[in-house]
Amino acid sequence: MSLLLSYNARNLRARWRATLLAAAGIAIVVAVFIVLLSTEAGFRIALRATGRPDNAIVVQRGSMSELTSWVPMAHRNLLVVDAHVARDAAGRPLVSDELVILTSMPRRGDGAPTNVSLRGVTPLIFGVRSGIHITRGANFRTGLYELIAGERIARRVEGLDLGATVRMQRHDWKVVGLFTAGGGAFESEVWGDLNVIGPAFRRVSGASSLVVRLADPSRLAEFDEFVRANPEMRLQAALEQEYYEDQAGRLSLSLIVLAGFVSLFMGVGAVFGAMNTMYATIAARTREIGTLRAIGFSRRSIVIAFVVESVILAGAGGLLGCAIALPVHGLATATGQTPSFSEVAFAFRLTPRILALGLAFAVSMGFLGGLLPALRAALLPISSALREA
Repeated sequence: MSLLLSYNARNLRARWRATLLAAAGIAIVVAVFIVLLSTEAGFRIALRATGRPDNAIVVQRGSMSELTSWVPMAHRNLLVVDAHVARDAAGRPLVSDELVILTSMPRRGDGAPTNVSLRGVTPLIFGVRSGIHITRGANFRTGLYELIAGERIARRVEGLDLGATVRMQRHDWKVVGLFTAGGGAFESEVWGDLNVIGPAFRRVSGASSLVVRLADPSRLAEFDEFVRANPEMRLQAALEQEYYEDQAGRLSLSLIVLAGFVSLFMGVGAVFGAMNTMYATIAARTREIGTLRAIGFSRRSIVIAFVVESVILAGAGGLLGCAIALPVHGLATATGQTPSFSEVAFAFRLTPRILALGLAFAVSMGFLGGLLPALRAALLPISSALREA
């Protein structure tokens, strides 16, 4: 069998033009497949990086996102005194009141309007959340019309440069700083003082959500039970990381379905391309196949050898497809198809799992493309094969 496989490998090199053409077709399919999966992975990773594992988020039951949630101040005051809520060294509850509002801003390049999340926060947010770093400028000051913008949204939207002035609700808001959030979705938001943003947008006496540092994250279920126990509140608590990751659910499913749909149709074409290459290869090597059968190689060995040849060809195409897709890793993009209807910027992420799936997809195309030609080669009568010119 090793002699037969060596013979197949030499034939791939000898017919390098046809080999390269078939491998290139598979490479393109694999590259598209990987890029689509890396889009879904990047979006999910960005949302997963948004929260902390020991934080809970309290939102209104039935709300699709923070945008449609409301936590009245009276209910907030009942929750923060619960024993499940951690406290800082001064004994203050580690709770961040947050108000989420949509505002429209022009995109860079085409000037088209896009929705941007404006988050009203208090200084406590920097103690409750982690990974928030002011990279340029300074933090907003309480009581003033000042904003800080995520680095990613500042690169995608006009008017959020450091020192720029944004006109909203008949007020001029100054961008005094830019921040990063460990690659999370907060980098697609603009933040300001809750007690300034709330009255300006006529959203007072409450917040969209409460982010609570839990004294013991393993007792989240107890805290959620306490939150739900009061029928007037109609609130619920969830782990912050899980809540934001769940926001990716529908879009992630759409991207996975799109990847499957596109790859299926392109993959069918690639399979037929590989099949055509193998049929042409077998037609050109009919006498050689007859000779192999005459000297004792079984039909099973012929099938295995030609299927392996097709898989090797597809594997090479898969590796090439991975190499083609690699440069997109880390490139920034954005989507507005989120439950909050706001633009979320994220980066393409090529994980080892995605690359492995791409190679597996290539190998499966090679197997399917080589199986029928291999069976045809094995079924060639020895006498007629030897008579071929």
